[in-house]
Amino acid sequence: MQHFHFIAIGGAVMHQLAAHLKQQGHTITGSDDAIFDPAKTNLEKLGLHPGAVGWFPEKITKDIDAVILGMHAKADNPELLKAQELGIRIYSFPEFVYEQSKDKTRIAVAGSHGKTTITSMIMHMLRVNHTSFDYLVGAQLAGFQTMVKTSPDAPFMVIEADEYLTSPLDLRSKFLHYHPHIAIISGIAWDHINVFPTYEGYLETFRKFIDSIQPGGFLIYNQEDEELTGLVDGMRKDGRLPADKLHLIPYQPFENRVEDDQCWLHFGAERYPVQVFGSHNFSNLKAAFEVGKSVGLAETDILHSFETFEGAAKRLEKVYEDNDSNLTIFRDFAHAPSKLKATVKAVRERYARRNIIAVFELHTYSSLQENFIEQYAHSLDAADHRFLFLDAEALKIKNKQDLDAEWLKQQFADDSIQVFKDTASLQAAIKAVTSRDCVILLMSSGNFGGLSVGSLTESE
Repeated sequence: MQHFHFIAIGGAVMHQLAAHLKQQGHTITGSDDAIFDPAKTNLEKLGLHPGAVGWFPEKITKDIDAVILGMHAKADNPELLKAQELGIRIYSFPEFVYEQSKDKTRIAVAGSHGKTTITSMIMHMLRVNHTSFDYLVGAQLAGFQTMVKTSPDAPFMVIEADEYLTSPLDLRSKFLHYHPHIAIISGIAWDHINVFPTYEGYLETFRKFIDSIQPGGFLIYNQEDEELTGLVDGMRKDGRLPADKLHLIPYQPFENRVEDDQCWLHFGAERYPVQVFGSHNFSNLKAAFEVGKSVGLAETDILHSFETFEGAAKRLEKVYEDNDSNLTIFRDFAHAPSKLKATVKAVRERYARRNIIAVFELHTYSSLQENFIEQYAHSLDAADHRFLFLDAEALKIKNKQDLDAEWLKQQFADDSIQVFKDTASLQAAIKAVTSRDCVILLMSSGNFGGLSVGSLTESE
């Protein structure tokens, strides 16, 4: 057993890895300058909460086998400097994941959207088909106790592979560390302007990701995404992607239908009832299907496993339903323009006869960049009522100025969109247009200043 020290232990996945390693019997310590729920509660339950928040170089001693460094820390972090001084092995999170999976078949899911959902689908598919695997996923999934699992024996490692930066010591994208045998790219949409200031730079990191796939491996990519197919075709023409290096598997969405309030996946002459909906999700299912075939599962076994897939948390997650009034509320992590469009479109297609209320919070660093917001033009058009929310506290934390409501309407190319800057007013506006046969779609990486689902369903 080893002693691991986590710098920035309060991160969403960092604290999950810490918990997992402790359950394996390792000694775990850590620090952070701020720890919020659910990490705070989870760490307290396991006796891993550091107590006082802050950085304490005295915690770094020679008996530590390795430090695991989170992106939240800075390059001049006093604990990091002490670890460097003592010559302790320092891993970034993705480096540590690779180290734990270097003898396994690695399946990496990349792309600007759909990563968590596709990863979840693959994990569900493998579990239903009794295939042992380790994993790293960016959301809590039903049936899985943690967001990360490593073991000595599992032959596969399924990794949600994002393009964000590795650590303060390594400004490369995380997914460049995984060197997958099977790689999936769901699509390319420039929505990380705070990390990738130019679109060409963003494209180049995906080219490097493709370069990192193991020779003879599989690249499974969304054929309907023009940017992605253009990138792959360009790499082939430039000789950067020789035909003998990778197996190229383009995919398109499964044929699907909605009949009598049931979604059906069509494959050949057969059809399979599924719980997810929307063209983007049938595209995600197709990506998972191609992975299943690549690891040797039978087609019918894969398709039957999809019947019981319920989705990942905050990915078109149904959080309320009243069959008497036909009121349904979904929560979704959608925050980038392409994600908003796909999510609203999916709900419109699924509930064609209902009144759709789309509520979106500008919350991420990228979404609050004034030179990026125009990318959201027409992203909510498919909804009947469109609400935009800005949280004053979130703006303050991110050192952003308030944004004018009329200017925001212009950027969204929507004069009828309503802009709110306090939770109570937003809640009242939603309830004012909520009626029978209604769907409320809450889209944010935040929480609308503390807006609760219950507050939208309570009678006055």
